[in-house]
Amino acid sequence: MSSNANAIPTRKVARRVFASEFNDAGYTFKESDDERAPIYLLLPTGARANRTFVVGTLTEKEDIGEDSEYWRGRVVDPTGTFFVYAGQYQPDAAAMLRDLEPPAYVAIVGKPRTYEPDDAEEGEVLVSLRPESITVVDADTRDRWVVETAERTLDRIEAFDDEANEYAAMARERYDLPVETYRDRAVEALESLEDGESAEPEPDAIDAD
Repeated sequence: MSSNANAIPTRKVARRVFASEFNDAGYTFKESDDERAPIYLLLPTGARANRTFVVGTLTEKEDIGEDSEYWRGRVVDPTGTFFVYAGQYQPDAAAMLRDLEPPAYVAIVGKPRTYEPDDAEEGEVLVSLRPESITVVDADTRDRWVVETAERTLDRIEAFDDEANEYAAMARERYDLPVETYRDRAVEALESLEDGESAEPEPDAIDAD
């Protein structure tokens, strides 16, 4: 029987998360010493995320590269802003950012990345998204993502006090953040859809939770 070290890495489920929670999550970790082991972002609601699935409005884009193209995009959901960065190592995503004209609804699957800005206060960590794919979607798909992301967020909060929930225990240790905040944000996001909520299917081929 082959060892785990020789196993083919599998793609992790892309977790739905609102911008407000994503931006509060500054702690990353691995669960093995293998240099190829996945890096997880610890969400304040008590879950790990190696990949995330977000949908929102691309409101701005800018090529901030010096020697080569390096695109930064601002993608807004009802709770806040995701910052998305794509360059030569994400050519398809970078091409999408280059060609898209804001405002546009987009669905993004990508990996969270944490970094400390040069002018950061001590301990300040910012979180961004490195996209694997960027897909143009419609308003119905965006609305459906809001509904399902709120449901996933509320599910995580409901399981937060379960003694067997190791990631919730990590979140309590690492973050001084009341989990009820994210319940409020989820409810506010749902309320923002009251004028015209829709339920179109999501883009194909997105393995998301």
